[in-house]
Amino acid sequence: MDRQREEMDRQREEMRRLSGVPQHLRSSFELLPPDMSELRVVLLGNSWSERSSVGNFILGETVFDTEEEPDRCLRVRGQLKDKEIVLINTPDLLSPNISADNLRKHVENCVRLSDPGPHVFLLVLQPEDFTEQLKQKIRRVLEKFGGRSFDHSLILISTPREEKPGFMEEYKQHPPLNDLIRKSKYRFLWRKNLELEELLTRFGQIVKENNGEHLKL
Repeated sequence: MDRQREEMDRQREEMRRLSGVPQHLRSSFELLPPDMSELRVVLLGNSWSERSSVGNFILGETVFDTEEEPDRCLRVRGQLKDKEIVLINTPDLLSPNISADNLRKHVENCVRLSDPGPHVFLLVLQPEDFTEQLKQKIRRVLEKFGGRSFDHSLILISTPREEKPGFMEEYKQHPPLNDLIRKSKYRFLWRKNLELEELLTRFGQIVKENNGEHLKL
């Protein structure tokens, strides 16, 4: 029992530590290797509108239509400081109605668009809609990209449609979301009041943790 309590305390402390960006890492792309000219990011999640809104936020312009979801992956390229960033926005790969054949085709297309491989999977999740079934689905989708996909993953938790006091702590303890946060090595951010510099710094941290390498597909 004591060991279990110690482990829970350690996990809570890790979540608190990683819920904010350390002060010395504030310069967004300083962690990227100097010879790395392009950062490739795949957007996944349970809402096309939220994924597209985040993509537009990253690039500082409206490149994705948040209203109309296409039945294919979309790739856009933008310039951030001295680096290029490539975003691959996916259709709803978590839909319960998607066939195994369509899922395979979308993943194969995403792999082609992110060649030679993505550096980051940005999991944009709506907490009030995130169920155990969706957690299992996103795990299966990531596994189709490779066994080390979670080493390249960052969770971005959207602000609930009906915001209420204490919602951050409530949803952080929601079992399916909590499990996915642990699986992603406690890498997560809240969409509420998120600054671009903070998000880009997290991208840089993930690249550094993976020794500057993209996911081998």
